[in-house]
Formats: sequence, C-alpha cells, structure tokens
Amino acid sequence: MEAYNLVSLAGLFALLGLAWLLSPNKKAVNGRVVFWGLVLQAGFAFFIFVVPVGSRIFLVVNDLVIRILDSASAGTRFVFGRLALPPGTTDENGVESLGYFFAFQGVPTIIFFSSLMGLLYFFRIMPKIVGAFSAVFSRLMGVSGAESLAASSEIFLGIESSFAVRPYIERMTPSELTTILTAGMATVASNILAVYVIMLRPVFPAIAGHLVSASLLAAPSALVMSKLLMPETGRPETIGIRVAPDAPRESNVIEAILNAANAGVRLIVGICALLLAFLGLVALADIALGAAGGWINGLAGIRFDWSLKGLLGMVFYPFTLLIGVPVQDAAAVARLIGERSVVTEVTAYQDLAGLMRAGALAHPRSVVISAYALCGFAHVASLAVFVGGLSALAPSRRADLARLGPRALLAATLACLMTAAVAGVFFNRGMIVLR
Repeated sequence: MEAYNLVSLAGLFALLGLAWLLSPNKKAVNGRVVFWGLVLQAGFAFFIFVVPVGSRIFLVVNDLVIRILDSASAGTRFVFGRLALPPGTTDENGVESLGYFFAFQGVPTIIFFSSLMGLLYFFRIMPKIVGAFSAVFSRLMGVSGAESLAASSEIFLGIESSFAVRPYIERMTPSELTTILTAGMATVASNILAVYVIMLRPVFPAIAGHLVSASLLAAPSALVMSKLLMPETGRPETIGIRVAPDAPRESNVIEAILNAANAGVRLIVGICALLLAFLGLVALADIALGAAGGWINGLAGIRFDWSLKGLLGMVFYPFTLLIGVPVQDAAAVARLIGERSVVTEVTAYQDLAGLMRAGALAHPRSVVISAYALCGFAHVASLAVFVGGLSALAPSRRADLARLGPRALLAATLACLMTAAVAGVFFNRGMIVLR
C-alpha cells in the first residue's frame, strides 16, 4: 500500500466528519447507515481492485460495455459516416476518426442506450436487478423501502427513476426527499455513462469498467452523505417495507423501444439546452471575472486565474488532496471537479480526456480518482432538473424540495468525493484494471 492510499483513507473519514459537522441534528445521525455504507463500498472495491476474480469480472464488464457501444455505433456510422467514428478509431476501410463530436457520437449513443434499458425493463430484467440492490440497502442500512428503491434505480436511470416511487413522494419525510435528490445527483444514468466512455476510451481503455464501478459505489455514498446532512427524525411510511417500482409495462416490445427512445430524445434536448445555457453564462462570467481579476493582478503584482474554473479549483484543491490525488496533479483535478459543479460533468470528462492526451497528469492514480470523482450529476443545472422534476410529480412538496435542494447538492458533491476516496484507498499501480 502506498502512502497516498493512507491519505485517501484519512480523507474518506475527513469527508464523513465534515458532513457530520454540517448536520442540522447530529444526535439523530444513524450510525447503522454510515457503517454499512462503508462496508458495502469497501467490500465491493476490494473485490474489484484486489481479488483476482473480481478484477477479471471487471474486465469482462468493461469489454461488454465496449462491445455494446460498438453495436450502437453501427447505426450512427450509417447515418453520419466518418463523423460517427469515436476518437482514435478507424473504420473497416481504414478511414480515421475526425475526433469527438457530441452531436454525432454522444446523442445517438444516448438514444441507443435508452432503448436498450427500455427492453431490459420490458423483459423484467432490470426491475429484478434494481430490486436486489434495493433489498440490500434497505435491510443492511435500515433506510426506507422507497428511498432504497430510488437510490437503486438511480444507478441505471436519471430523473426517470423518480417515477418508481411516485406514489410515496407526497408523504415522504424531509430526510427521504433529501436522499432522493442526493441519489439523483450523486449517480449517473447508464445512457449518459456511455457518452463518457466514448470520450475517454481512446486514452483510458478500461474506463467503462471504472465508470460502472463508480456508479455502483455512488449509491451507498449518496445514502450515507444524505443521512449525515439530513438525518431521519420522522417515521417513513415505507420503513421496513419492500417497495415495488411503480412503472406500467408497455403492451409489446416495439412500444417499449419507442417509448424509451423518445425518453432519450427528451433527455438529449435537456442536456443540449443545459450545455448551451450554462457554457454561455460561464463564458460571460469569465469575461467579467477576468476584467476585474486582471485589474487586481496588476495592482497586486500577481498572476491568478480569475475564471470560474480557477476560483472553484481553489475551493476544491484541499478536497483533491484529501481524497489522495498526488500534489503535482491536485490543481488540475481540482479544476475539473470545480468545472463539473457549474458546467456539468460532460465538459469535465472531455477536459479530462484532453489532459490525458497531453500527458498533463503525472500519476495514474490521479486519472482513476478523477474518473470516480466526476461520475455524478452533482452540479447546479442538475439541481434545477431534479427539484423541478420531483416538484412536477408532487406539487405540494415544491417548497420542501426547493429548501432541501442545496443541502442535497452538497451531499451529492461529498458523495462523489467519497466514492473517489474509496477508489483511492484500493488503488495500486500493479492492478490489471489499469490496462
């Protein structure tokens, strides 16, 4: 074990301590949630990173995701030709990719994976998997059936997972609402995860397995952080009860594919709108900050980056050190995490790929920890999406959701950092999952 592994371990408990200090009711914190959340994460990470069989399973999952992505690209290559080729690849005629284009590679992949998930739900495969995760969280961690189901669904879906617990939202406790919001922002949907794989695969061949691993680790992280920052003080309606998803089944396979594809299109519209709006607003803010900061730099005789990335990079710099990022890479990784918090994880992963291509990250552990830390919807735009989505399902709880939203965003951010710290604890240079 390297010294940085011990730093990640200490950082893991520091993050838990910070969440506890920020809790509005420290005496109400349920130690069972924290204990079993850590046990589940440590057990899974140990199996994947240390146990040889687990590492081989990891690589099988990685190869399976890559093969599915290759299948998805068949349709996009037919429609868009050379523009659909992922970065660093060539087609059967030796034609090389022109690079990464979200519109021609990311968008079709989202539609394909949405359709695939629709099929898995239609054939009742995904509900069984989600139910198994939900049962584990509910029995071991002692959370309510509704919030454990929501957290489990978030591993595979985005805001759509809220429909699984729609009948219970109106009567949920503030702690349960915080958990659902946190789980939504601390995890990523499978169709979006595929986009990250396309971005990073040429420079990090095993990225698919790591992102699947991060998604699984994120669910218990979200439960732990949400219950620290908003402990349960009431009596949830579904405590000790196994809750089944509230999802009507389509009449046939074709309807399932069409409905899922349409859901994917709606998701794409939302993502594009967020990227257009927030990237433009951030650029405008950077212009204003740059003008004011340049004047300050001139007076003080210093050189400082007054962009939002630079400022947020300073905020997250101590956290990157806590989770075990080597000092020489900490500033770059902090900027990526700060970037994710305002302009979404899509651009952050794209910049991570750029740093890797340029060889700007000196240590492989920095790459792995970054991949885990960025794997979540923990940003301002996502907060608006999830609060708005849940408010539409339960209009009477709109005020509660708006009040709890910022605390849930903080919990989700800490949950992503916690997931990265767990990966940092079990990282070693010789593990085969770095191939």
